[in-house]
Order: sequence, then C-alpha cells, then structure tokens
Amino acid sequence: MICLIFITIGIIFNLLGCVGIIRLPDTYNRLQAATKAVTLGCCSILLGVVFHFGLSDAGTKSSDSNTDTFLGSTVAAHALIRGTYRFGIKLGDKSVKDDYKDAVNEVS
Repeated sequence: MICLIFITIGIIFNLLGCVGIIRLPDTYNRLQAATKAVTLGCCSILLGVVFHFGLSDAGTKSSDSNTDTFLGSTVAAHALIRGTYRFGIKLGDKSVKDDYKDAVNEVS
C-alpha cells in the first residue's frame, strides 16, 4: 500500500512539472520545474518500487537508480542553468533579482 502512495505522489509531481514547463515564463523557471519533477517525481516512483520489491534485484537497482537520479539531476540542472546564463539568455520580465550575475562575473 505504501508503494502505491509513493508512486502516486511521483506521478503527481511529474504531471505538475510538465505543467510548469508549459506555463512558466522563462527558461530558468522552466528548468526549475523540470528539475523538481525529476528529483521529487522520479525519486518518489523509484522509492515506491523499492518498497514494493524489497531487497530483491529490482529493489536494489531501484535504490541505486534513486541515488543516481537525485544527485545527477541536481548537478545537470545547475550545469544547464549556468550554460544558459553564460550563453546570454535573459531573465524574464518579472524577475526581480539576479543573484547569479556576480558569481559569473567573478569567474570570468
């Protein structure tokens, strides 16, 4: 039963992440929505698989994949946002503050 709860939560996060990708105004917000969908959605689904299969081969592989997904998606999102910023894609019109500008200028 707990596995179905985690899988349902993961599906809901993935659906909301897809809506965020469509509805949010600029690239940075869309990448944020996509990252949250992968991290919270897919990791919840994989955790549900771990609870369903236990310590069998499928559960162990799901647990390993969960760790890789959690760490890999956050690093990949940061790299994508940094590359997008360095490429010159501007923030949205409603963005209030650009905290990343100082960090990029220090490295350059």
